[in-house]
Amino acid sequence: RDSSTSRGLGDVYKRQGQNNVSRPASRHPQSTGHDPAQHHAARNAARNQQGIQQAVEEKMKSERLKTQLITNVSHDIKMPLTSIVNYVDLLKKEEMPSDAAREYLAVLDRQSQRLRKLTEDLVEASKASTGNIPVSLAPTDLNVLLSQVCGEYQQRLEKQVLEPVLSLGQPSPWAMADGRLLWRVLDNLMSNICKYAMPGTRVYLTTEREGDTARMVVRNISRYPLNISADELTERFVRGDSSRSTEGSGLGLSIATSLMSLQGGDFRLTIDGDLFKVCLLYTSDAADE
Repeated sequence: RDSSTSRGLGDVYKRQGQNNVSRPASRHPQSTGHDPAQHHAARNAARNQQGIQQAVEEKMKSERLKTQLITNVSHDIKMPLTSIVNYVDLLKKEEMPSDAAREYLAVLDRQSQRLRKLTEDLVEASKASTGNIPVSLAPTDLNVLLSQVCGEYQQRLEKQVLEPVLSLGQPSPWAMADGRLLWRVLDNLMSNICKYAMPGTRVYLTTEREGDTARMVVRNISRYPLNISADELTERFVRGDSSRSTEGSGLGLSIATSLMSLQGGDFRLTIDGDLFKVCLLYTSDAADE
């Protein structure tokens, strides 16, 4: 009887095991840890990142091609222009047969010089925007440099009935800068002032230091309405004189911005009505003497 009972229990256990094996899976599957919404968001983010990268690469390629075109055209113009300038110089040494001939020669001289300046600005703008200009940083006394530039332009300012007001910070602000490039920046600014500032007004030239920052500030009143943003005005070939009646090339501020960037400085232009204000900022790493 015991053996028959054991066999009966064994059959029962066997049937229960078969039932367990054939029992269907739970209606609630285990979580795999994948959220469809998160997966979709990640895929969109990856696509957006790829689109941004492609747009940046295309923009950089476009800028490179534009710079190469400007450089090549400038060099192609430079050679025949040099011949024109030289022959004009030779003609100026000759006796002109009439007043009209002398006037024609003066026009040729003036326009050839203007074209030469434009080609030089084009080459410089190309080099500055691509960083193909050697930079030599050294401790620079901003007071000395601004005073020299102001003295250099004294006669031109007087000719345009402009009064320079020089305000130099004390102690003298120093900065790590390339004196040659900074002089070029200030030269562009002062040249613009002589062309575009309203006669009979003052030109304020200031140096100052605040904490670790040394700055030079140039302010003047424009003779033309400045119906343009500061960002647009620093673009290439953009001029404050919308009628383009002056002899500017529209490259000066663009070159100045690039030259400041090459030195690790900052070029900040502000327009408030007819007030034109530029701040040149440097981190003042050089100790004051």
